[in-house]
Amino acid sequence: MNGPSLTTARSNNFYRIPWKFLSSTKAHATDTLSTSEPSFPHMSATTSSRLLLNFSTVASVSAKNTEGLKLLVTAGPHAQKAVGIWLFVSAAWVFSMVVLGGVTRLTRSGLSMTDWKFAGGLPPLSDDEWLIEFEKYKQSPEYKRINKGMNLDDFKFIYWMEYAHRMWGRALGIMFALPFSYFLRKGYITPQLGLRLSGLFALGAGQGLIGWWMVKSGLEEPISEYAEPRVSPYRLAAHLTSAFVIYSGLFWTALSVVMPEPPAESVAWVQGAARVKRLALPVSVLVGITAISGAFVAGNDAGRAFNTFPKMGDVWIPEDIFMLKPLIRNFFENTSTVQLDHRILATATLFSIGGLWWSTRKIDIHPAIRSLIGSTVGMAALQVTLGISTLLSYVPVSLGSAHQAGALTLLTLMILLNHTLRRPSLHLLKTLPSVAKTA
Repeated sequence: MNGPSLTTARSNNFYRIPWKFLSSTKAHATDTLSTSEPSFPHMSATTSSRLLLNFSTVASVSAKNTEGLKLLVTAGPHAQKAVGIWLFVSAAWVFSMVVLGGVTRLTRSGLSMTDWKFAGGLPPLSDDEWLIEFEKYKQSPEYKRINKGMNLDDFKFIYWMEYAHRMWGRALGIMFALPFSYFLRKGYITPQLGLRLSGLFALGAGQGLIGWWMVKSGLEEPISEYAEPRVSPYRLAAHLTSAFVIYSGLFWTALSVVMPEPPAESVAWVQGAARVKRLALPVSVLVGITAISGAFVAGNDAGRAFNTFPKMGDVWIPEDIFMLKPLIRNFFENTSTVQLDHRILATATLFSIGGLWWSTRKIDIHPAIRSLIGSTVGMAALQVTLGISTLLSYVPVSLGSAHQAGALTLLTLMILLNHTLRRPSLHLLKTLPSVAKTA
């Protein structure tokens, strides 16, 4: 790294959440910060510890420079801590919803409930009620073409999976709405934050409708008598993309509450972060596109075709990739094309993240940002490994759900990286030395 750096103790002092991040906007606090460490799924203890390096260096700078900064929570450190915990828990809940949705799809449970109510309801509680629900399912195309002869116990399993997924989403709505109302009443939330969270809540409410719109497409008779009933890949992609947007919005907002200023201890580090950001933004877009392409793989059940790697069967490129007309349909409905696209995008994502790491080796940036970039490379490699293993194993539930969780974990790291690379406020910039102080 060019230029001077902090000591090891200070450079490793970044990724714990500074709940006392803004301990005073009038007095320049120097007390030790209390911390809390949220965990990242599918990461080793070593990687996690590197990522969750604490924020106290950043906090000590920011706590002295909040007078010129527009905060999302202005009612003091206690309010900031409460709102921050709530938003991180909400984001983690959405993460779990995505994983549970993947398990529901992989166990072919998503079409077991043939009706939908916005507020939900009690599950079947008696044998007669179970038989009624089972009879409804027997009228569906999935039962007639795939599960004909299924017994009641097997039906109960897929029913409970779908019921749990739906009710977990409704529970999230309650868990979000009640604290939101409380914090509004207490005056913890600024109008800017309130507007943002209201939009995310509306998206969450609409997610239930999108989910039913998706399921409904799988309850319709397929056009061909030889086709398996499945939900529309377009609607599945819309459902998953909406979930990713909600998660990203919650996670970004939570970070903004607890870390209103990025790590900036010198002008040189700010300039270095700006250079990295220009590279990180397009890579982040590619990560998102690759994740969405995975929804089309799932929607077309493309993961159960061409279960070989690196070739697709005996060839590199299948002959039927442009079979459908018009041409554009192949990229969303043709099993061969959809899987080939996902392979290409995943490989491009891995090399792009690797290129990001290589390009930033000699840029003078905060040591913790450098560590975060390295961890992102590791997660990208793990995600590609999970994808290949899932393909070669014919998409078992365990690997398939881990691969979906890995996609969201990689997106999480890219969000964290972009948030960390933000430009600091003008007020903070005016107080920074040219280079970081050495111990």
